[in-house]
Amino acid sequence: MDIGESIKMAIATLTANRLRSGLTMLGIIIGNASVIAMVGIGQGAQRYAAGQFESLGPNTLFISPGTPQARSRTFDIPQTLVLEDAKAIAQQVPTVKEVAPQLQVQQRMIYRGRNLTATVVGTTPTFLTVRNFTIDRGRFISEQDIERHRRVVILGSDLATKLFLNENPIGQEIRIKNLAFEVIGVMEEKGAFLGNNQDEVAYIPITTMSSRIVGQRSPYGMSLTFISLSARDENSIEAAKFQITNLLRLRHQIVDEDDFTIQTQKEALQIIGNISNALTLMLAAIASISLLVGGIGIMNIMLVSVTERTQEIGLRKAIGATESDILTQFMIEAIILSALGGLLGTAVGVGGVMIVAATTPLEAGVAPVAVAIAVGVSGGIGLFFGVVPAKRAASLDPIVALRSA
Repeated sequence: MDIGESIKMAIATLTANRLRSGLTMLGIIIGNASVIAMVGIGQGAQRYAAGQFESLGPNTLFISPGTPQARSRTFDIPQTLVLEDAKAIAQQVPTVKEVAPQLQVQQRMIYRGRNLTATVVGTTPTFLTVRNFTIDRGRFISEQDIERHRRVVILGSDLATKLFLNENPIGQEIRIKNLAFEVIGVMEEKGAFLGNNQDEVAYIPITTMSSRIVGQRSPYGMSLTFISLSARDENSIEAAKFQITNLLRLRHQIVDEDDFTIQTQKEALQIIGNISNALTLMLAAIASISLLVGGIGIMNIMLVSVTERTQEIGLRKAIGATESDILTQFMIEAIILSALGGLLGTAVGVGGVMIVAATTPLEAGVAPVAVAIAVGVSGGIGLFFGVVPAKRAASLDPIVALRSA
């Protein structure tokens, strides 16, 4: 019997039992769809994170107090960075263009009975250029605001909308920690950064934040949450990191482990990429279990099919069909089930990825490699798990098969 005739017989057998064939393919369909969707969404998350970091500017560095190990051992942020450190970096590190110190806390804000809790950031005029932000209305913090500890505030776009609704906030007063602050500006919409809404933030002079909101928290000066800075150009990033490290170690009189952490944009993006890669692989591995379950389902149904078709097998062998013919037909049936399930699963997975891309900020896309691997694995699973029932059918003795029918 030629291969074409075997394929026709396999298709006829499978279509005669549509419900059973469909249920048999279900595990393969779910497995393929899950693998393709998980890989596509994971890659979309990576692209989204890369876009978020690129919005900061290519030459940005961040200095945070303490080391990752020290921060993981306590809920309190170590008080090892102070404003004088930021000033020293701006004055003494030639590869640094601008420095933006930041001190931030969560505070309740009130305006005419409307109140909410949001992040309040104490910073300096250089924040706009270092962090690539833009003012929409009004103005940002000035050097005079810093020197005179003025109680002025700039609101993020969402924060301004929630507090003032359709009213113009410029010139109005809000209360922060029971102190009156004049609204002098509204930021242009920025969007979320790694899950944090940057448009629900208020900005005040860093001196006002230290003296009126949080108070003195470090014996060495005004403590900072972190320092953002920009290098002069992309080629200066590593040199800036090296020079800042030496300067801070000297200022903090460090002999052993640093009490600060410096991260470049590229390093932060690499960490995020490694995390998302690990999560994608884990989710894809979990989804792949469905392919294994689907393969076992194919083997079980094919074994049942061998039992049900004992008379057919015996009759075919009695009129001249060889063991190779029987083996080929059952193998083809298993491969058709897994391949068709793989194609349907691919369609479902691609559709799921397109829906995610259309309804979320993730730039999810279909990875051709994931599709090829999923379809190839599903076909291989059908071939692998179809061997046992196919061999069992081929080895049936025709006389015994006809007697048992």
